Amino acid sequence: MRRPLASRVRSTVFRHRWLVCATASAALLPPLLIGPTADDDVAADERLQRDFTQAADEYHVPRSVLMAVSYQQSRWDAHPGVPSVAGGYGPMHLVDTKAAAGRAWAQGQAQGQGQGQSQGQGQAGEDGGQALAGAPAASGGKPAAAPAGQPTDLHRAARLIGTPAARLRSDSTANVRGGAALLAAAQRQLGHPLSADPADWWEAVARFPGASDTIAAATYANDVFALIRRGANRTTDAGQHVSLAAAPGVRPHRVLLRDTNRPKQVECPVDLSCSWLSAPHVKIDDEAYGNHDPADRPRDEKIDYIVIHDTEAPLKSMLQTVQNPTEPSWHYSIRSKDGQVTQHVRTKDEAWHSGSQFVNARSIGIEHEGFLKQPDAWYTETMYRTSARLVRWLARKYDVPLDRQHILGHDNVPSPTATSIPDMHDDPGPFWDWRHYFDLLGAPLRATAGPDSDVVMILPDYRTYKPLYTGCDKDDVPCRPHGSSAVRLHTEPADDAPLIQDPGRRPEGDDSTVDVHDLGSRVSAGQTFAVADRSGDWTAIWYQGEKGWFRNPKGRPVAVGATGRMVTPKEGLEEIPVFGRPLPEESAYPEDMEPPSESPLPYSLLEGQRYVTQSSVVGTYADRSVFDAAPRPVVQGSEEYYEIQLGQRIGYVRAGDVDVVAGYAGAAGPEAGN
Repeated sequence: MRRPLASRVRSTVFRHRWLVCATASAALLPPLLIGPTADDDVAADERLQRDFTQAADEYHVPRSVLMAVSYQQSRWDAHPGVPSVAGGYGPMHLVDTKAAAGRAWAQGQAQGQGQGQSQGQGQAGEDGGQALAGAPAASGGKPAAAPAGQPTDLHRAARLIGTPAARLRSDSTANVRGGAALLAAAQRQLGHPLSADPADWWEAVARFPGASDTIAAATYANDVFALIRRGANRTTDAGQHVSLAAAPGVRPHRVLLRDTNRPKQVECPVDLSCSWLSAPHVKIDDEAYGNHDPADRPRDEKIDYIVIHDTEAPLKSMLQTVQNPTEPSWHYSIRSKDGQVTQHVRTKDEAWHSGSQFVNARSIGIEHEGFLKQPDAWYTETMYRTSARLVRWLARKYDVPLDRQHILGHDNVPSPTATSIPDMHDDPGPFWDWRHYFDLLGAPLRATAGPDSDVVMILPDYRTYKPLYTGCDKDDVPCRPHGSSAVRLHTEPADDAPLIQDPGRRPEGDDSTVDVHDLGSRVSAGQTFAVADRSGDWTAIWYQGEKGWFRNPKGRPVAVGATGRMVTPKEGLEEIPVFGRPLPEESAYPEDMEPPSESPLPYSLLEGQRYVTQSSVVGTYADRSVFDAAPRPVVQGSEEYYEIQLGQRIGYVRAGDVDVVAGYAGAAGPEAGN
C-alpha cells in the first residue's frame, strides 16, 4: 500500500507534520463569528479585492499568499453556482464532497449517454487503417468522496469561520474567508507561526490542495510563489477587478523532488505527477488489430502536432476504453479534479486518436476528462495548468511550434477524405479557453500587426464574449451565457445574414446552426486568416473557398492584426484542390504497394483567394493494413504541400499550385492592449 503523503514527506524532505486533523485544527483556530464589515466606499467591481484584504487580516495570512493560492485554484473566478467535478466552489475552490461532485458526475453521465460518437476516434476505413471507432466502454462508478481531512473541505472551512456551508458555496466573501481560515489552520498544524512573511508559508501552501503525492504538492507551491513574484491582474468571470502586486524578492524554501516510483516508460516533465496504463497492441482476428501502431518517431516521421481532446465521458470509462483493443487510443489522459496524468502509448508510437492516419502519424494525442457542454464543471484550472506544462515539455522535446496550426483541437484536425468529414469530432468545443491556454504555454496570443493588416488572428475576449449557443442541456434550448473562444461567420456583413454553410459537413445542404456541436460556420481563438474584405464594423476572411463575415468593432474586436505568409493560386489557375492528407506522389511507392487513392476535399481555392500558412510538409504514408510488432516502413514523398488555415480545420495544398505572398502588416503598427 502506498504510504500517505505525510509519511512520505516526513521521511524525505519536510520532516513536518502534514497529516490533516480536522478536529485538532478546529480547536487550534476557534470559529470567528464576526464577518468583514461593509465598506460602502468600495466599488462594486472591487469587492473581491477587499475580501482578500479583510480575510488575510482576519486570519493573519499574508494577502499575497491568499490571493496567489486563490488564483492557482480558480484564477479568482467564482463560476457562480457551478461546482467543478471535484465539488469545488468559489474563488478558493473549496470542496463540498457531500453534494457537488455527485451532481456533476450525474450530469456528465446524462450527456455522455446522449453522445452519438466516441471522443476517441480510430482510423477512418478509407485512410488505410482499421475502422475501430465506437462508443466508449461502459461508464465507471460515481466519484469517490474525498478522504477524511481533505485540506480544502468546504464544511470544515464553514466550521472554522462559523458560517453555514451553503453560504460558502454561493458567497465569494465567505468562500475567501473560509480559504484563509484553512491556510491559517494548516500553518499552525505545521507548528509554524502565522508569520507576515510570505516566504514562511511554503509548506502550508503545498498541503492546501490535498495533492496525492509530493511531486504535485511541491509543484503547486512553487507555482503559487512564482505568481507572487511576478504578480497578476485580471477581471474575473463576475466582473471583479483584482490585482496582485509583484513581489520579486519573495524566495521561499523550495524542494525539488523526483518521483522515484515513476514507471520507466513514462515520458513526463519531472514536476508532473504521472503514471502508466498501457494501451494494447494486439491482433484481434485475421482482419483487424488494435489499438495503436509501433513506430520510430521522430526518426521515421516528424512529430508536427499535439492534439487536444476532451473525453466526453468520465475518466474511469475512458481508461477502460483505452485498454480495449477494439477501441481507439491516445498518448495521455489528464484527470479533471487534480490534473493527474496517465500515459498509455509511448510518444515514439502512433496512437489512433484523431480520425486521420496522417495526423496520427505526426501527432501526440492528449485526452482531458470532461464534457464540452460543461466547461465550468470539468475544465478546471488545475487541468489547464497541468496540460500546458505537459504540452510545453513535449513541444520543446519534439520542436513543435506553439501556434494554432500545430497545437490543434480535435475539432481542427482535417478529415483525410471527403466522405469522412461528417464523422470528424468537435471537441474540446467553443468553451475551451485557448487564449488562457496559450498564456500558460508561454506563447501568448496577441496582435502582431496593425488593425488594417492583410491577416487577422481570431481573438475574442473569452470572459465577455458570449455568443448564443443551444443544446447544452436540451436540443434547441439556449445554453447559459458563457465565455467562448469561437466566432461565427455569416455570408454577408449583417447579423441577420445566413451563417456560412459547410458542404463537407452537411453535403445535403442543411443550414449551419448555433448548436454547441455545430462547427459549420466557426473559427477559433489563435487561428489566423487572410482578410477578404472589410465593411464598417465587419471583417470578412477567406473560409473554405468563400467570404465569411464576422462583426469586429474597433472598440471590442474579436480579431486583431497579425503577420504571416499566405498562399494563393498561381497565375493562370482558376481553381486548385485542397486535401485533408498530403500523400506521396505515385512514383514514391514501392512496386508491391498499392497507393491509396487521393480524395480532395469538397472545398476549392479560387483565383485571387488567400489562406495563411505557417509550415510546409511532404507527403508520407505507411501501410497499416497488416498487424506487425515492428514499425511499418514509411513511404516518403518529395512533393511539398503547404498547410493552410482552411476553416475551423486545417488543410493542405500542393506547393506547385500556389504562390507564397507576404501580408501587409498595417500602417498603424501592432494594436495596443490585445
